[in-house]
Amino acid sequence: MPIYEFYCPEKNTVYQFLARTLGNRDRVPRCPDGEGLTMERRVSRFAIIGKAKEESDDPFEGIDESKMEALMEDMEKSMGGLDEDNPDPRQLGHFMRKMTDLMGDKTPPELREIVKRLESGEDPEKLESEFGDLAGDEEGAADALFSQVLKKIRGHRTQPVRDPKLYELTEFL
Repeated sequence: MPIYEFYCPEKNTVYQFLARTLGNRDRVPRCPDGEGLTMERRVSRFAIIGKAKEESDDPFEGIDESKMEALMEDMEKSMGGLDEDNPDPRQLGHFMRKMTDLMGDKTPPELREIVKRLESGEDPEKLESEFGDLAGDEEGAADALFSQVLKKIRGHRTQPVRDPKLYELTEFL
């Protein structure tokens, strides 16, 4: 009898459901904590096999959760002091230095150069025109990195809570 896991984003909780038959394997149950909450199927941790690791484009993948929490707090403080319309290049460089330090080896050399030049006070628009296609699209490298970091900040959540109870799948369909 398989046990399926489902994640509720609103509750940030993973629930386990026992399926006594395979007939309901494609159905998504209601959330045990309330009607109308979204549930998403999750792959159980024990279901992942093999030692190979897939390559990821996420430069922040594998970063320790406590480091990510500290970074998010620090970024929020730093962003509060930035003038969005006319940012100080040195302040912007300092902000980006924190991100690139965290990325470590995944930081492209061109981005390191941008950070160094921002910290010395160079005009961000000049750097964007010089390194503009570094991201591989219309955005400049700095914008691409900021975009990734802002996604992390907005979408960041602590690890989901694992509900210890095992629910009967048919009771929540």
